[in-house]
Amino acid sequence: MTLVKEAPTRPAGKRRPAAPAAGRRRRRRENLAGYLFMSPWIAGFLLLTAGPMIASLYYAFTSYNLFTPPKWVGLDNFTTMFHDPRWQKSVEVTLKYVVVATPLKLLLALGVALLLAQRRRGQGLYRAAFYMPSLIGASVSVGFVWRALFSDDAIVDRGQKILGVDVGGWIGNPDYVLYALVALSIWQFGAPMVIFLAGLKQVPRELYEAAEVDGAGPVRRFWNITLPMISPVLFFNVLLESIHAFQVFGSAYVVSDTRCGPADATLVYTCYLYQKGFKEAQMGFASAMAWTLVVAVGLVTAVLFRSQKKWVHYEEAGK
Repeated sequence: MTLVKEAPTRPAGKRRPAAPAAGRRRRRRENLAGYLFMSPWIAGFLLLTAGPMIASLYYAFTSYNLFTPPKWVGLDNFTTMFHDPRWQKSVEVTLKYVVVATPLKLLLALGVALLLAQRRRGQGLYRAAFYMPSLIGASVSVGFVWRALFSDDAIVDRGQKILGVDVGGWIGNPDYVLYALVALSIWQFGAPMVIFLAGLKQVPRELYEAAEVDGAGPVRRFWNITLPMISPVLFFNVLLESIHAFQVFGSAYVVSDTRCGPADATLVYTCYLYQKGFKEAQMGFASAMAWTLVVAVGLVTAVLFRSQKKWVHYEEAGK
């Protein structure tokens, strides 16, 4: 006898599952809603960021003065730029600013973060006070105040004379005016300080307790525990502040009274780019300068990312 299994019957009143087409339609509606919400950002990116970037890349290979149609000149803008003494001076001033301002700013930020990481009364007030300059430091008004502080017979000049140093105001001295910009950059250490504080909060207390039991002092605990543990945060701050330093413009332009001087002492790269593009109406030359800066910053970023393998320790990698 052969047994034949009957096909199971569907219980009465139970519907079949929804067709895959209905699910696809629902996903399309959800995607459409998402794109509609993103459309303001997409439009702004295309019209205000991507579009101008593509246009400037084209203008970098043209002779364009804003008043006549651009004329294709190939690599002439780049050739002229590399042989321009003022362009070379702007590169020199910018590199000097980056090399001096960035490490000093990060050292101060880390030092203050180490102090504020300890529990003390009024800790929130101290953090807010140290962070405040980062909020207002980029304003034009602060640039004017800084110019007044470092002018002849101002507070800084009088303080120097009390200490027996008579070099006059820094603003009018080509040997010192760049250091006034460096001081302004260091004064705005609040943003990297907050990032360092976040990194310090992630260091396990057990490591410090074990080091104290082994007899390690504060300096040894800092070098062997604190610094390796916050190295990813340190790398992030070095990368971010280096990029910001290459892009410095407002402080140099305002403190130098729009002259980027005296004697081109504060002729940072972006200041010379502004002069060529908007004062001399050489938009092709300025676009070539802008894309050269983009490539230079990209190379610096690539070098920093390559170097992190030697000094940045990520917990996930088991280092």
